[in-house]
Amino acid sequence: MKNPTRLFVPSPMSFMVLATIVMAMTFSAWNALLNNFAIEQAAFTGAHIGMLQSLREVPGFLAFTAVFVLLVLKEQTFALVSLCLLSIGVALTGFFPSVYGLYATTVLMSIGFHYFETLNQSLSLQWFSKEEAPEQLGRLLSIKSMASLVTFGLIWVAFTWLATDYVWVYLLFGGAGLALTLFMAATHPQFVQQATQHKKLILRKQYSLYYILTFFSGARRQIFMVFAGFLMVEKFGFDVAEITALYMLNHVVNIFVAPKIGQMINRIGEQKALTLEYSGLILVFVGYALVESAQLAAVLYVVDHIFFAMAIALKTYFQKIAQPEDIAATAGVSFTINHIAAVVIPASFGVVWLYDQSLVFYFGAALAGCSLLLSQFITPHLKKATA
Repeated sequence: MKNPTRLFVPSPMSFMVLATIVMAMTFSAWNALLNNFAIEQAAFTGAHIGMLQSLREVPGFLAFTAVFVLLVLKEQTFALVSLCLLSIGVALTGFFPSVYGLYATTVLMSIGFHYFETLNQSLSLQWFSKEEAPEQLGRLLSIKSMASLVTFGLIWVAFTWLATDYVWVYLLFGGAGLALTLFMAATHPQFVQQATQHKKLILRKQYSLYYILTFFSGARRQIFMVFAGFLMVEKFGFDVAEITALYMLNHVVNIFVAPKIGQMINRIGEQKALTLEYSGLILVFVGYALVESAQLAAVLYVVDHIFFAMAIALKTYFQKIAQPEDIAATAGVSFTINHIAAVVIPASFGVVWLYDQSLVFYFGAALAGCSLLLSQFITPHLKKATA
């Protein structure tokens, strides 16, 4: 038969789905094990974890350089290279159980992660129409949660029943991510983009509100990413199995909630969605500062994760105000803006953490308050941009 029916038909959506699975699987494995691996194997303190997270964010700060790499590589190819670097960095992590070894593998992993995230945003906003983007991004978040859930489940089994060493778990998930990336490279052709992207840095006055919201989002997210999980381990004594179970619960919720969030954004608009997100995050961060119960801390962590899923609205807001040819260049610039504070906050707040943990989370609440105030300017700005 010359043209047999193909069970797998490559498409932009299948590329995004597989790339999302690779990113979710590798980064979830790295993140789920990080705090326990750092404390148990590398004797990390709060200051060490803060420094590691600052180093992890340096490639994010340099994400604007993606536009220069695009002079040589196409976006789709660059995304595959980035996933390879991410997977290799994760696979090597368990072989270097020391402060500087973990710093080195983290930077390698982070280069791939942050370049991919930059390209992921750019490609998705180019491949999905403005009408379908919120729901498609919601579906991808749901798929990301499914992949993360499977990863966390396997980690839970590995540490609860099989007493697996860290090195083999890191190697398993990093190797699987690399294999799946090579499969994507072999099966997906280069897809046509509707608009030719600028190959230079783009900074436009009409994107100013987006830039500022992105800056606060990056600063606020670092507090969640770095210190909320560390709180669970250091203050409440969560072990690997318990941390993994908490992550699993987060993603079970997200599988069902993320598509609904995408639909909600389509229905109520970006301003109302972001208002809801930022208002909720103020309460969550204050809760982190005051909590003395491990169970309540776990509830706050799950609620926090749900609110961060609503960040889809910031991406679709940009899509609506952006000129089509600006998307790739601005994605790199926005990731750099997102990581300006991210480079400074983990290390500096790691020192604050040694003095008073609650101050870290009160600052997070203040950042969410600034975002809430700024988000009230979205609707008139959006109407003007789309008029």
